[in-house]
Amino acid sequence: MRPLFVVLKPLCFLALLGYCPSATIRPKEGWQVYSSAQDADGRCICTVVAPEQSLCSRDAKSKQLRQLLEKIQNMSQSIEVLNLRTQRDFQYVMKMESQMKGLRSKFRQIESNRRTLLTKNFQELKGKMNELQPLIPVLEQYKTDASLISQFKEELRNLSVVLMAIQEEIGAYDYEELQQRVLGLEGRLRNCMNKLTCGKLMKITGPITVKTSGTRFGAWMTDPQASPKNNKVWYMDSYTNNKIVREYKSVSDFVAGVESKTYNLPFHWAGTNHVVYNGSLYYNKYQSNIIVRYSFESGRVTTQRALESAGFHNVYPYTWGGFSDIDLMADELGLWAIYATNQNAGNIVISRLDPQTIQVLNSWNTEYSKRNAGESFMICGTLYITNSHLTGAKVYYSYSTKTSTYEYMDIPIHNQYFHMSMLDYNARDRALYGWNNGHQVLFNVTLFHIIKTDDES
Repeated sequence: MRPLFVVLKPLCFLALLGYCPSATIRPKEGWQVYSSAQDADGRCICTVVAPEQSLCSRDAKSKQLRQLLEKIQNMSQSIEVLNLRTQRDFQYVMKMESQMKGLRSKFRQIESNRRTLLTKNFQELKGKMNELQPLIPVLEQYKTDASLISQFKEELRNLSVVLMAIQEEIGAYDYEELQQRVLGLEGRLRNCMNKLTCGKLMKITGPITVKTSGTRFGAWMTDPQASPKNNKVWYMDSYTNNKIVREYKSVSDFVAGVESKTYNLPFHWAGTNHVVYNGSLYYNKYQSNIIVRYSFESGRVTTQRALESAGFHNVYPYTWGGFSDIDLMADELGLWAIYATNQNAGNIVISRLDPQTIQVLNSWNTEYSKRNAGESFMICGTLYITNSHLTGAKVYYSYSTKTSTYEYMDIPIHNQYFHMSMLDYNARDRALYGWNNGHQVLFNVTLFHIIKTDDES
């Protein structure tokens, strides 16, 4: 078999001089070998695509730009000649101006004493007129130069139109190319994300402080089931004695305090562990173990159901209290409720809920005391529990509903403002939303993923 570079070299030469890639091909920077094979004589045959910089579609534009450049250069030379001539003629004009002033003075003398008019005066006058004679062609040349300047102005106007047209055409081409690249990258990213299986939490970084508002306790959230264009934020201040939900069209509106809508719920909520999922708000009705589903679209309660045996009203809260007995949350797998029961000795119970009916689909009993938990959140069907709501908190325990097994962990979480009263994972944003002592914050999470290859089922 011949060396690969021997075959590549002539192919590269041909690609540079005669190959125009199809509009549907978007090769990356640098040379690309798309395929290689061996022919009947044992030679390596490769398909090579030249870099994008040699796209043939740019040839017409390059030719126009070259012609434009030549025209401007010729124009610059003509203007330089005109400038030199003007400087020379200006010296003539200055000299003739002085002579004309002398001639005017002579006329005044003659006019004041006509009787003394002598032949000598006529001779002097004639001499002055002869000296002024060269001024006539100079002035004629100025007329020609003025015409030339007008011509230059017209050419410049035409060149400007051509240049703007080329600029717009090239600009449109570059924007279109850029847009195609962005779409291509988005497609590649989407394909990559689709290959990501549910990951294991490895690290929490942040927080980023989005806003400082409200009381020490509260909740804020976005809908993980919403479309990418829907970035509404919902805000619920305090852990009880409140029924007002504030809606913002975007995070920027939330930061600026520009409300788009306000909802007055029919029942007070308990705690701060609410969740918005697929256009509905799920929350724990005050002084009960009832879960309420409130539709933002219809503005009314669509479903409410008691969570059997769940403790409520500060029987099994998180370490900070605040009627945080029942924690509602969502992840990649659906809607969940975290709570404790007497039957499980006050330890945490995980229940997966039907979003429509709020019925319990399945439950798992853990051995972690609800009262010893600072906060908790679900990622890919695994519950992660922090050991405190104060400074020094860390993710200490996890329980996998897939394997029904638990694990002790040691993942620090920076409690910047010393008191965490809400911590929930958003599967769309792949981030933790937190209410940190009157500060609305975001944490980034690092997950360990297993990438599915194309040949895997």
